[in-house]
Amino acid sequence: MNSPLKFSWQPELQRSSLVVGWSGDASKLGAKVTDYLNRKLGGQSFCEIEPVEFFPLGGVAIEDDLVQFPESKFFLCPRQNLVVFSGTPPSYQWYKFLNLILDTAEHYCHVQELHTIGGMVSLSAHTAPRELMGVSNSPGLKAALSHYKLAMGLDYETPPGQRPTLNSFLLWAAKRRNMPGVNLWVPIPFYLVPVDDPKAQRRVLEFLNQRFDLGIDFSDLDEEIEQQNQIIAEMRHSFPHVDESISMLESNLRPSEEESQRLVIETEKFFREKRD
Repeated sequence: MNSPLKFSWQPELQRSSLVVGWSGDASKLGAKVTDYLNRKLGGQSFCEIEPVEFFPLGGVAIEDDLVQFPESKFFLCPRQNLVVFSGTPPSYQWYKFLNLILDTAEHYCHVQELHTIGGMVSLSAHTAPRELMGVSNSPGLKAALSHYKLAMGLDYETPPGQRPTLNSFLLWAAKRRNMPGVNLWVPIPFYLVPVDDPKAQRRVLEFLNQRFDLGIDFSDLDEEIEQQNQIIAEMRHSFPHVDESISMLESNLRPSEEESQRLVIETEKFFREKRD
């Protein structure tokens, strides 16, 4: 039986670290971070997981008037010995799919440390600092990460009757192979979930930059954050009800469900018009 793993070339690594990001989380945080790493560090694709067994192929998704094919690719940033996996969350056979990721990491890249990225929906305002939280499968790695600005006290348990998150499942599978790993989470303001949150991206990237000594210059991302702040400021000035809802969040008050839904709709619409 043919393997779903398709290599264009095989890297020669003795020790490396793996960063995993998905396209399906809040504000596409994982995909945005992995795309940024590949762009800044010259990531080179060397392997992909073919989609046939893991995705419905009767049709494709359409987003922003563009056809979205499921892609699951590994990249190597050679100077940093960093392996980056960027993928679409599989629809079927989670266990097999995640073990293909770990097989590649373990057997071809000799990965010593796993980092996954995820966004969490939050009732905070966009003006609040982004907190980076972590959950580790290894006491040793947890101790090593205590020297970073990373909240490791997150106590999360999958609700009864629900599936674990994909990142939690991957961390569990990695633990079975004695591969230390950590899930990195950033709360995303709920009205930014349909759009980008470069401030959250920068928070994750700051940690990875420090952890792996990547030497990244974030001036381009800082400019993107400033542009987004200007757009939101313009939106608040143009729509008093939007300004009122965000002001409530800034005062640690919760808008009504109707106000919250309206804020999400108005934000997505305003950003789309600005892009057009």
